[in-house]
Amino acid sequence: MSAVPAKTTGNGALHAVRFVAPIVVFGAGLLAWELVVRIKEIPPYVLPAPSAIFLTLIKDWAVLSQSLATTLLTTLEGFIAAAIGGIALALLFNQSKWVEYSLFPYAVILQVTPVIAIAPLLLIYLEQQTAVVVCAFIVAFFPVLSNTTLGLNSVDRNLAGLFQLYGASPPQTLRFLKLPSALPYILGGLRIAGGLSLIGAVVAEIAAGTAGAGSGLAYRIAESGYRLNIPRMFAALLLLSLAGIVIYGLLALVSHLVLRRWHESALGKDT
Repeated sequence: MSAVPAKTTGNGALHAVRFVAPIVVFGAGLLAWELVVRIKEIPPYVLPAPSAIFLTLIKDWAVLSQSLATTLLTTLEGFIAAAIGGIALALLFNQSKWVEYSLFPYAVILQVTPVIAIAPLLLIYLEQQTAVVVCAFIVAFFPVLSNTTLGLNSVDRNLAGLFQLYGASPPQTLRFLKLPSALPYILGGLRIAGGLSLIGAVVAEIAAGTAGAGSGLAYRIAESGYRLNIPRMFAALLLLSLAGIVIYGLLALVSHLVLRRWHESALGKDT
């Protein structure tokens, strides 16, 4: 009879704790919240109980699901634009230091300027939906650009010298050395950008003040606050949080699947 290695057993227990512990803490927090609201008899317009929030989520699902779809569509459009623009500009920076020195300061300025201050200005010059997507793009763009630029500039000098010694052309060096080396940085930037694009979309929706069937979750939150429909506000916030978790989880899964065979950051996570 073969014994199970202690290391494998320990890793299995550690993985179980990693997944079970947050669920236990979440359940305990919900239970404490429910008990406090019921014992203190707190009105729903002040603090709704978790049960009231879930009931509202079910009752208002038709409205909230449409708003969720609108916000997710805006998030996806902003994320795709940020991913394409950030990676393309980083590649351009890597090929020309003059371009990097000329344009990178403006990317920093764009990053540090609060999007809530830019959104009203964009709404003057652009169509409403376009302005919202641009805001999501602005927030998510810089992490992709900076991480990709860092990755491309972090190539091992010995390997770069070897490529140069064998007469590799700049496109060949970029394709076979720089891009594979920068891939973990690029995927890290995309993981950050996914959540930030959702934040940018929400901020822009609030600034735009959209209404009607095409409005997003941010408007539903503001509308619920005006009407003191606090359970619906919490339900919309719950959907936003879940959307952010799913976005990060999907991007983390993609990163793991791409890197698990060869990069140190993902090796051994399957065991």
